[in-house]
Amino acid sequence: MLLGTALVLLLFGGAAPASAHAALRGTDPEDKSVVESAPRHITLTFTESVGLLEDSFRVYGPDNRRVRLGEPRHADGASDTARTELPGGLTDGTYTVAWRVVSADSHPVSGAFTFSIGAPSPTPPAAPAAPAEHPVTASLYDTGRYLAYIAAALLIGTAAFVGLCRPPDTAPLRLPLLTGWWTLLAATVVLLVLRAPYETGTAPGTAFDPSAVTRTLTGRPGLALLARLALLLLTAALLLRLSRRRAPGDRTPPAHLAVGAALSVALALTWAAAEHASAGIQVPVAMTSSVLHLLATACWLGGLTALLLTLYRAHTPPPAATVTRFSRLAFASVTVLVVTGVYQSWRGLGSWTALTDSPYGRTLTVKLLATVFLLLAAGLSRRWTTLLVTRANAPVTVAARVPEPVGAAGPTPGTGPERSATTGPKGPDTGAGPDTDADPDPSRGRRALRRSVLAEVAVAVVVLLITTVLTGTLPARAEAEAAGAPRPQVAGLPGASAFTVPYDVGTPGGRGTVQITMDPGRVGENGLQAVVFGADGGLVTVPELRLSFTLAAQDIGPLDAKVTDRGGYWATNDLNLPLDGTWTMKLTVRVSELDQVSETRKVRITR
Repeated sequence: MLLGTALVLLLFGGAAPASAHAALRGTDPEDKSVVESAPRHITLTFTESVGLLEDSFRVYGPDNRRVRLGEPRHADGASDTARTELPGGLTDGTYTVAWRVVSADSHPVSGAFTFSIGAPSPTPPAAPAAPAEHPVTASLYDTGRYLAYIAAALLIGTAAFVGLCRPPDTAPLRLPLLTGWWTLLAATVVLLVLRAPYETGTAPGTAFDPSAVTRTLTGRPGLALLARLALLLLTAALLLRLSRRRAPGDRTPPAHLAVGAALSVALALTWAAAEHASAGIQVPVAMTSSVLHLLATACWLGGLTALLLTLYRAHTPPPAATVTRFSRLAFASVTVLVVTGVYQSWRGLGSWTALTDSPYGRTLTVKLLATVFLLLAAGLSRRWTTLLVTRANAPVTVAARVPEPVGAAGPTPGTGPERSATTGPKGPDTGAGPDTDADPDPSRGRRALRRSVLAEVAVAVVVLLITTVLTGTLPARAEAEAAGAPRPQVAGLPGASAFTVPYDVGTPGGRGTVQITMDPGRVGENGLQAVVFGADGGLVTVPELRLSFTLAAQDIGPLDAKVTDRGGYWATNDLNLPLDGTWTMKLTVRVSELDQVSETRKVRITR
């Protein structure tokens, strides 16, 4: 029932696709920059470690043809970089770079940028449109990831409840153990099969390509999934051994508890090694915190499910001691969750303002609010647990009615209509009338406990769902680091100034605009490019275009920019503006042998 509810929430809850977690910090060459000569390499720098694919780089030249590249690798052994070698003899013009890598937390990330050699092309090439992820592959992979979280909590939490809380009737707990194990096994197999298509953004059918299989089995996420499968087989062996030897009410041997704890830690490590904790700052501390957080979540939420099934389906109601043991386990789990949660929140957020200013922070805020409701429900359960234990251990005075003998002689001499006896802890209800110190309905406390635990489980499913969404959201700290990286300037040139100057010769077809870019737009040497557009927004060719600059305040100019036709656009790399100030730029466009027009524009030049 609980697992079915969780499945409905996960499948129809509208979870968004996972966002990538390695943010691009910078590129070399820079995005939309103009370099004088062809670079030897293309290098990307990210906010965390990344894994490379065979097709991590695709470069398209000015003619829109794909450029042959070297094998992708890390630059100078730095795991947060990606580099590919460019061939020699590249022609001038604009190149488009499409890239795709896998971040250290196992999520793929992709993007594109452009750079130009010599000068920009009139019509920059565009990389073929391709989705960042295949919708079917992404949906199946996300569903498998969500189910794996739920199954792990169910498996580990139920096992911890059996071993540590020692319920006398464990028959109702076989189903959640088997369900958790089989669901986790199936989800892990699905994740392993879909790993390569998920990384490359292709259809599920590409999973069986030999190169895809090799990449999956040698990458860190794939190795973590293989390790999880091996651990599940060992877990199955341990559960079978315990089921054959354990009698109802028996204590789990300490050696078996130790083995179970080791397997649980190892299973949790398979997540920590391929999620947020494996990248960023303080990785060893973060991975330890992640393991403890996952185990505490499983013991609390999975244990809640086990307690709920025991309360509703066990033939023998769980004694107060079992409920008390779980109450202590839940309290310890919550303590661990608070400590590790605060650390992980600080690590992911980076600042308090990120709680409201970033998607990660807003999702975390929703999780915190849901956790508060969960703690309130847990407090109610703990209160009923305390009442049950108090009533179970308190001496109860019971008035046992003794029927009078039937006959005319009347009551037996020396006996009254009742006699009382003081008993120890109250056992099952026998129909005897209780004294005012006893609870007239001993099952009332259990019913209240059932309701409060059911409320806990319902809120816990929501918290777990929000947690899985949170793992698919870019951490605010990484987002801030990426935002602090150098950004492309106006018109794509570092420090550049851009102008769009309209012109109208007054003849048919003699109207349009000229887009002018100055690099860097400061005192000294400047590069200048001008592209002419017609009235319809398309590129047009004009027989002549002239640009000059005058600084009237200092009586300098006009200085001829000496732009030349570069085959579709006009450019120069030798415009020298010696002083800062507001210059007057004069643009002359000649559209025919007889028709031309001049326009002026004020240009601010700084040091």
